[in-house]
Amino acid sequence: MSHTAHIRSHRKPRRSTSKIAMRAGVAGGVLSTLAVAGASGSASAAEPVTQTLELPTLTADMAVQVAQSADATQMAAADYELQAERDAAAAKAAKQAKADLADAKKQAEARKKAAEEARQAAAERASRTAERAKLSASASVSTSDSGASVSASVGTGSAASVISFVKAQIGDAYVSGGTGPNSWDCSGLVQAAFKQVGVSLPRVSQDQSTAGTQVSLDSLQPGDILYWGSAGSAYHVGVYVGDGMFVGAQNPSTGVVEKPLSYDPPTGAVRVL
Repeated sequence: MSHTAHIRSHRKPRRSTSKIAMRAGVAGGVLSTLAVAGASGSASAAEPVTQTLELPTLTADMAVQVAQSADATQMAAADYELQAERDAAAAKAAKQAKADLADAKKQAEARKKAAEEARQAAAERASRTAERAKLSASASVSTSDSGASVSASVGTGSAASVISFVKAQIGDAYVSGGTGPNSWDCSGLVQAAFKQVGVSLPRVSQDQSTAGTQVSLDSLQPGDILYWGSAGSAYHVGVYVGDGMFVGAQNPSTGVVEKPLSYDPPTGAVRVL
């Protein structure tokens, strides 16, 4: 017997081939399972997750409530629209009423003014008519007292009558060719004024400017005839009424007026009374 026979050998025992193969198979299966699981995880991570939300089921009661709410909303909207239309109509009616009232006031004021003007015109016409009648009567008395036809040398009283006549026509209209009783041109007024005292003058201003004795403008007397333009070719005439004033039918815009000599200085004057 060897002296080392009782010492256990230090060499590892050999594994059998079948155990090694079994262990290899198990390891391979584990690796395969991990690979499949990894692949499946990767695929799951790549695909988005879809989540489904479940809506509450619309019951019959809820449907009725929704319908009623919609009807109420529609009725409220209709009421608001109707109220808005009524408000707009009321505002329009108020505005129209205000405009109608303003127009009515204007028309009433216009009628009142027209009536007042008509009344004043009637009063002025009546006054002029009375004045003319008085002048005619005065002229008739003067003529019968003298016992002869009134000539160009009638006294001072006739000049006053001429002046009263032309002043009575102040405010009458100017009309070319007018000879009264409510509208005149310049020579028509002068002719009518002197006719009241029995003095017959030519019709037109050119002839009236030479009808009497030429006098200086510094020596004027009431009743003198003023003229504008040259003697014999005058284009306008009037009557001097004293105190630096004259009366004449000036133009369509002024009519018969009384003005100072400075308003339109005359060229010359003639005296027929």
